[in-house]
Amino acid sequence: MKIKACIFDLDGVIVDTAKFHFLAWKRLADELNISFDEHDNEQLKGVSRTTSLEIILRKGSIQYSEEEKQEMAVKKNIWYLEYCSTIDESEILPGIKEFLDELKLKNILIGLGSASKNALLILDKLKLTSYFDAIVDGNKITEAKPNPQVFLRAAEELNVNPNEAIVFEDAEAGVEAAIRGGFYAIGIGDAKILGKANIVLRSTALINFNLIDAAEGK
Repeated sequence: MKIKACIFDLDGVIVDTAKFHFLAWKRLADELNISFDEHDNEQLKGVSRTTSLEIILRKGSIQYSEEEKQEMAVKKNIWYLEYCSTIDESEILPGIKEFLDELKLKNILIGLGSASKNALLILDKLKLTSYFDAIVDGNKITEAKPNPQVFLRAAEELNVNPNEAIVFEDAEAGVEAAIRGGFYAIGIGDAKILGKANIVLRSTALINFNLIDAAEGK
């Protein structure tokens, strides 16, 4: 099968804003007197803001109204955006800009599949928005990863079938979503966590066009 598109997660694949998510969630957890550390933060990777909040609140075993939870989510996002305010092109992860350039040169479609509701803002700050033929973020979906909705919607907007697209993901839930959706999955990170992916690379610096050939079975 010929690969016609590459679909990228945002956090941890194009840019590392995970550190800002962690700082914002920890700030909220501290305010609620809920213990929260980097190990706990691993559970939040690749999932929506609402689901992330529910995971944290379960740790605290305290019930809150929907209105209170909405206020918490908004507060967390304000803090996150404050931390992100300094992002620029220097924050693009190694090898990504060069790979996007090569995909454009070889007429491979480029999509974004991210749970983040701030994806457009971040892509604009990175000056990468023009590379993307389809951008599907948390504002366009109702189901969080590992549900494949975000990637299926991106494939639909790109007008390709899932088996004609590669998904690049750094989160276990994201890899699971890609596989459930019928995509070729390339994991970025720890093979012990992302072992279900077709290929796992320890760094974005290792991404190159040979991966397209591998996915096509050449």
